[in-house]
Amino acid sequence: MVYGVHAVEEALLAGEQLRSIAVAADRTKDAALRVLLARAKERNVPVRFEQRAFFERVPFKAHQGVIATAPPFPYASLGDVLAVRRSDGSPRLLVLLDHLTDPHNVGAIVRTAEAAGADGLILPERRSAGINATVRKAAAGAAAYLPIARVANVADTIRVLKKAGIWVVGADASAAGIELGKADLNRDLALVVGSEGSGLAPLVKRECDFLVRIPMHGRVASLNASVATGVLIFEALRQRMLASSLTGEG
Repeated sequence: MVYGVHAVEEALLAGEQLRSIAVAADRTKDAALRVLLARAKERNVPVRFEQRAFFERVPFKAHQGVIATAPPFPYASLGDVLAVRRSDGSPRLLVLLDHLTDPHNVGAIVRTAEAAGADGLILPERRSAGINATVRKAAAGAAAYLPIARVANVADTIRVLKKAGIWVVGADASAAGIELGKADLNRDLALVVGSEGSGLAPLVKRECDFLVRIPMHGRVASLNASVATGVLIFEALRQRMLASSLTGEG
């Protein structure tokens, strides 16, 4: 299921094959809903109008009176993600999540990665939140645009990435990590972020080319996983933009 006005609208815009959309009958005059209904008509997606009692039976509270049913999420393969090349030849940027289980964190990371122009996201098949309804709502439609792959083993996947010429950088809060601003992220790169509680698994950490840490100056010693991932992604983006501007000046 896909729920929420923005998530459903972006699914329509991205050309996802939605089976049907349920809309709260008392919301039909909303401007945002009129746009969504027009797009559904263009795509020949059936719409039915339901009373509030229908929405009270679903487990999602932030549905905004819009719920779409869809086929299972169309994951990409790892090969599909690796095949992505940028037309301008700039370095690739991938995000690899090491067993994050909170769907809100995963959804927020999907949204941030897509917004920053990342080339793909990789999730493990087990002990990880998949792209479910909650993830898609938290991603605010970004899951419709970002290639997302599921893999059987994170450590094995890192080895494949390295063989493909991609540098693999793990997020680690310990002193073993290079301070973020001093790490070179302007290269074909996969950022690896660990689980909410224990961080990167020891084997995953050993497989990384190097580790980075976000400098912390307050009394709180760590960041939420999705916030930390956003900091890492946009530091990589900052370095790329800086390198591009210097090259242009030259």
